[in-house]
Amino acid sequence: MEFAAAMGGKFSVGVANGTAAIELCLRDAGVTSGEVITSALTAPFSGVGIRASGAIPKFADIDPDTLQIDAADAAARITSRTRALMPVHLYGQPCELDQFVKLARKHKIPLIQDAAQAHGAHFHGKPLAAFSRYIAYSLYPTKNLGCLGDGGAIMTDHAATRDRLIVLRDGGRHGDQVAHSFGINSRLDELQCCFLRAFLPRLTEWNAHRARIASIYDEELRECGGIRLVKRTAGSVHHLYVLRAERRDQLREHLAAQGIGTAVHYPVPLHKHPAFAQKGSLPHAELAVTQIVSLPLWPYLKESAARRVAAQIRRFYGRA
Repeated sequence: MEFAAAMGGKFSVGVANGTAAIELCLRDAGVTSGEVITSALTAPFSGVGIRASGAIPKFADIDPDTLQIDAADAAARITSRTRALMPVHLYGQPCELDQFVKLARKHKIPLIQDAAQAHGAHFHGKPLAAFSRYIAYSLYPTKNLGCLGDGGAIMTDHAATRDRLIVLRDGGRHGDQVAHSFGINSRLDELQCCFLRAFLPRLTEWNAHRARIASIYDEELRECGGIRLVKRTAGSVHHLYVLRAERRDQLREHLAAQGIGTAVHYPVPLHKHPAFAQKGSLPHAELAVTQIVSLPLWPYLKESAARRVAAQIRRFYGRA
């Protein structure tokens, strides 16, 4: 309940991890076959959660400006086999939720939000729970709100949905030793809950600091040649600061030589993973993964450190 209140919703159900959260949302929505449309640019666990439910992921391309799943491309991929839509709020940035709500209503299919990186995010000033029955979160240690190991949660504004999910996560039991339905073993243990309750009051402060660091990067790199900033909205919680860079790998080597770590989230679009291979090209996602780079960003990163990172990026492109 504390987590749900902090996210702007009514109810939350703790589960073992974010992947299980996706699986349980889909299973409760009755999606155990067919296809689920999601983004090609996300962590593989988005696809794993869909496969675990019994459905098959079908990938849509991204908006090259925001790197979020493109609603128009997703709409073009809906067929008679489509059973659900699962947009991802990638890097803590809300996607076009209003467009996905319209699509879900038009085709009478459930909308599952993958908010694994979007703790506290809002869309047009409203909490994510205002847009669909199911929101899946990861509570992995690297997230904006994380525990000490694996963890996850599902948020919903529907009491009956919460009650069903509580049963599903506990092997289909109703507080007894009988499996009344086919559930899974996916509980969030008490120790992780203790740490999450201690960390939760700091989430707003941590998210605000992430926003300050992101604004510094924006300010310092807006006029830097070779860099393309990613468009964000006011509702972002800045889980990662990602930009598009020419000669990305050489830039990373330069920064590493200065003691500055970077990462790529994610190096291969999901339709190119052997586990999820899908025919056809998704050109925006395929190009983006050759350019994207994640800069240092965490709640206690000093503003001076962010300016140093930006200065080294400007130095790299200026020298070129």
